[in-house]
Amino acid sequence: MRVLFILLGLVISSAAFAQNNIPEMPDPIRNLADEGAQIRYLGRDNGFDSWITVKNGQEQYFYVPPNGEGFVMGVLFDNKGRAVTVDQVKRLRDQGDTLLESMTELEGFVPAGEQKSRSEFQTPSERLFHDIENSNWVPLGFNTAPAIYAIIDPQCPHCHAMVDDMNKAGYFDRGTVQLRIVPVGFSAASKAQAAFLIASPDPQERFLKHLAGDETALPVRDEINEQGVDRNMAIMQAWKFDVTPMLVYRSQSGEVKIVRGRPQDIPSILADLTPSR
Repeated sequence: MRVLFILLGLVISSAAFAQNNIPEMPDPIRNLADEGAQIRYLGRDNGFDSWITVKNGQEQYFYVPPNGEGFVMGVLFDNKGRAVTVDQVKRLRDQGDTLLESMTELEGFVPAGEQKSRSEFQTPSERLFHDIENSNWVPLGFNTAPAIYAIIDPQCPHCHAMVDDMNKAGYFDRGTVQLRIVPVGFSAASKAQAAFLIASPDPQERFLKHLAGDETALPVRDEINEQGVDRNMAIMQAWKFDVTPMLVYRSQSGEVKIVRGRPQDIPSILADLTPSR
């Protein structure tokens, strides 16, 4: 009997499946695609149509049974305990899709909780924070660290300088802060790089290599879904933000605070952050 184990964490990688005989995309996966997630069909193994979605640097695997009624999220194992998902990823990567080029080990993740409607928030600052939280962001630093959201264009020199300052100070490695980059793009090239960053399984490594001058770290590729960047741009434009970087965070007093442009006193911002929970 084939068994599906629901894991609290999943691996990332993807590759393009041959574009024939792809079944209809289930509505939950289609909704993720509309929100900007990268989607790949992993093929049919052990009777299940298999899909991977990538959003906010997190991966989810979906398995649809033959009757098409419902789906299971997790990693597929066969009756000998072998991870079929790993074989699927390797197979697809071998077929040449270079969207995601590396795999991480299986690790835990916490599923997103129920999200409030924007109408439930009484103040503009809380609506802003809700919008930024639900943008397409990627993390730099540990999940246990207090968070700052930063709207960043991959080609923005002020953004580069800010992230470089934080990295050289050791804030990411020491768990002082998690910088949640909300990638945007003000040119066709930077938009493509932003989309690649959202889709990447190793956004921190790639962005830091990009800052160091590695021109291959954030390539410009036509096949990347840019809807996630479009959504981020729409949020930025809705709030009339006109520069990058733009920082948004919650202070220890509970206030939502905004820093426009490259911050001059990062230690003071970090001291003002709400501690992680």
